[in-house]
Amino acid sequence: MAEFTMELNDEQKEVRDWLHGFAADVIRPAAAEWDEREETPWPIIQEAAKVGIYSLDFYAQQYFDPTGLGIPMAMEELFWGDAGIALSIVGTGLAAVGVLANGTEEQIGTWIPQMYGDVNDVKVAAFCSSEPDAGSDVASMRTRAVYDEAKDEWVLNGTKTWATNGGIANVHVVVAVVDSELGSKGHASFIVPPNTPGLSQGQKFQKHGIRASHTAEVVLENVRVPGSCLLGGKEKLDERLARARERAKSGGERVKNAAMATFEASRPAVGAMAVGTARAAYEEALEYARTRTQFGRPIIDNQGVAFQLADMRTSVDAARLLVWRASWMAVNGKQFTAAEGSMSKLFASETAKKVTAQAIQILGGNGYTREYPVERMHRDAAIYTIFEGTSEIQRLVIARTLAGMPIR
Repeated sequence: MAEFTMELNDEQKEVRDWLHGFAADVIRPAAAEWDEREETPWPIIQEAAKVGIYSLDFYAQQYFDPTGLGIPMAMEELFWGDAGIALSIVGTGLAAVGVLANGTEEQIGTWIPQMYGDVNDVKVAAFCSSEPDAGSDVASMRTRAVYDEAKDEWVLNGTKTWATNGGIANVHVVVAVVDSELGSKGHASFIVPPNTPGLSQGQKFQKHGIRASHTAEVVLENVRVPGSCLLGGKEKLDERLARARERAKSGGERVKNAAMATFEASRPAVGAMAVGTARAAYEEALEYARTRTQFGRPIIDNQGVAFQLADMRTSVDAARLLVWRASWMAVNGKQFTAAEGSMSKLFASETAKKVTAQAIQILGGNGYTREYPVERMHRDAAIYTIFEGTSEIQRLVIARTLAGMPIR
């Protein structure tokens, strides 16, 4: 087990500087354009593929960093560049992780390469879980998967929403209900291959922020996929469902807590995204305060501005430390006995909203215009308190964990 440290090693520093350079030289100059266009920035994704950032190998290397700091470090630097473009670059990873976590070796080898494509023909993938009536309440999921034994096919019907890359993806990973009596334990994940009949893009959302990232509904109408597209295979699913039915009789709450631990482990990565946006806004405000003069002196000489900057820097650093702690705990198998994963995501998300708002205030009228990036950063920051569990859900998880109550 790696010791927790706040000091990056030489290799991590080299990767951080490389990512920072890509964010500064490639992502930032394109951020305003793709925000206005509200389109997937394919040229930027291709550039990321050329240098090795848009690849499973890169994210696997960071994920298996024994210190746990590889992923949060990478997320912070990319989202420091721009949240919308960064999400377009890392969004495929959500689907890839779904396959890595649940798929067989054959499924991993078959489908993950198709998610990324290659340098000359980049592809994206989509992870489809949320539904119009099932966001935080995953037990209310309505998308159904029914097994057609005669044809060894699964038939999927339902509508997914808020899907990053939904409809434009080469490969979709869809979570569906296979046993409605088991709640979230009765869910399974399916690969929907490219050009499968019955899958279509529904509404594309025109969003407040992260507008360079494609977000849409995915409609499934009698979508038939081969039995081999059930992640993990049917034998494994049948065994898992049998165990869940047995446990539901005499330990269902314990099972629910174990499932919640999985969600807890993924939340620090979102917190790291928020830290990147917050840090970017703080740095913009700091530079502006140093160079903007009023009444014959830089505005940072005014206590009202200086104190805001002090609070902003303190909050950003505190958020990063919470994210790093939770990330280290997750990689090293430490239990989140106080919902440390949710703590990191909650604090970092709220910090991003607050710090970007303070940055606008420090820039004054300039901050309110699109001539300066803090306006975009503030719009982007709003998503962090919503996706991967709202701030209200994070507080509920933390409170119930501290009280020793089951997480429903």
